[in-house]
Amino acid sequence: MKPLTLARKVAVLLAFVASAPLASHGADADGRRFASNHQGVFGGQKLRYSAIVEERFITDAAGKRTASIFTTSYIRSDVPKGAQRPVMFVFNGGPGSASIWLHMGYVGPRRIDFKDVVKPETVPPFNTVDNPDSPLDAADIVLIDPVGTGFSRILPDGKPEQFYGTAQDAKVTVELIQRWTRENDRWNAPKYLLSESYGTIRAAVVARLLAGGPMETGSMEGTTLNGVILLGQAMDMGGSAGDDGRYINTLPTLAATACYHGKVTGCSAAGQVDAANKFINEEYLQALHAGSRLTDAQRDSVVNRLAALIGLSPAVVRENNLRLNASAFARSLLADQGKELGMYDGRYTLPLAASGKDPVADDPAMGQYVPGFVAAYNLYARKDLGVSIADEYQPIAFRAVNGPWDYGRGPGGGADKNFATDLAVAMRRNPQLRLMVGTGYYDLVTTLGAADYTVAHAGIPLDATQLYLYPSGHMPYLGTEAREALAKDVRAFIAGAKK
Repeated sequence: MKPLTLARKVAVLLAFVASAPLASHGADADGRRFASNHQGVFGGQKLRYSAIVEERFITDAAGKRTASIFTTSYIRSDVPKGAQRPVMFVFNGGPGSASIWLHMGYVGPRRIDFKDVVKPETVPPFNTVDNPDSPLDAADIVLIDPVGTGFSRILPDGKPEQFYGTAQDAKVTVELIQRWTRENDRWNAPKYLLSESYGTIRAAVVARLLAGGPMETGSMEGTTLNGVILLGQAMDMGGSAGDDGRYINTLPTLAATACYHGKVTGCSAAGQVDAANKFINEEYLQALHAGSRLTDAQRDSVVNRLAALIGLSPAVVRENNLRLNASAFARSLLADQGKELGMYDGRYTLPLAASGKDPVADDPAMGQYVPGFVAAYNLYARKDLGVSIADEYQPIAFRAVNGPWDYGRGPGGGADKNFATDLAVAMRRNPQLRLMVGTGYYDLVTTLGAADYTVAHAGIPLDATQLYLYPSGHMPYLGTEAREALAKDVRAFIAGAKK
């Protein structure tokens, strides 16, 4: 074997350093920090980046530490010093959910690898793969795990009511974003929020609060966003569409899902959505409004057309008084096969029999894909990112966080607010703020109709808004086709391109 030249030795050493964790484990002045250097190919670009998992403390007026929050930052390192690349702040929802889903499903440099996305592996071993669809080529990424999720925790001097509420949570998120911006000297970097599910409420309120004002924060922070990206939006918690509006907004998703499962022939998801909207405008809306005033002939017409759209028998449609909610549909569509659909993704199925009736653990989608995400993150965090934390990583904290959450009516109280109006206010204050909304065709929880209705009725400027549909569910990046389409649209959005 020939001896290595000096140049070759240097190259080998640099390659080793690029893949090895930096010597920054342990605690510094503001908490634990784990940093490492990596390289990869994203959006067709080969680049180097730093991965930094770090803990920041939240303090009260007396200076006592009340909570610790962990973020994971991916920062491109092969760019000139001082380059103001866009920064994307990313979080999931719940409330009470960590950022694991967006992290290991879409934005992270590595992602969970399901060989069959709708029939995923539910037992070890699980596998991760390089993720060229990560938008790291377009923006640096900062993933946030809110208090009570991931490794983030309330400390002894803190109380749940300081953090577990829409207003409290948004205030902490604003503080965290501004602090990260100061620490990394990114004041002039274009800034984006990428959020999912309840996280879209967080994004709407945070967008409003970031600029500040005497009636908001008591000061003028003057921080504005270039864009907000909402996936599986859930902003309207007040049900402003009304009772019948819920059925109208759900119908296009039911029609697309029926097509996916072959209950409607000669169709496509997009075609079914168009047909459902046509039916709504021509007949369904008027029929629901008419109620018992419908003649027998009119009712028969609506029953038959609705049944044909959503793949159910006319008898089932009639029994439900023309109103099919998503959960009833999920239990009925494949009942002849003894199967139930996933609410979080209607492509997934499990047997109707032996269900424990837990709305999450027994959901055919959540019940099957969660184990892979949890195992993949824990393996990745320890092996690739060098994270050595003894605490359990909390993917979703239902009882501790979600249960007592304060939407504005006190801990544990329900929500009666349309938070899309917060986003409308933010967009009025910042006329250059742009909005992207992405929804899965098969999301039976936050439906495509609800997304369209919410945006159209909240005062959000439509000329600054782009809406997209993806062949997926509540997480509109599950599956190669959906993930690649979303990645393309997000890159274009960050670049300022409009279709």
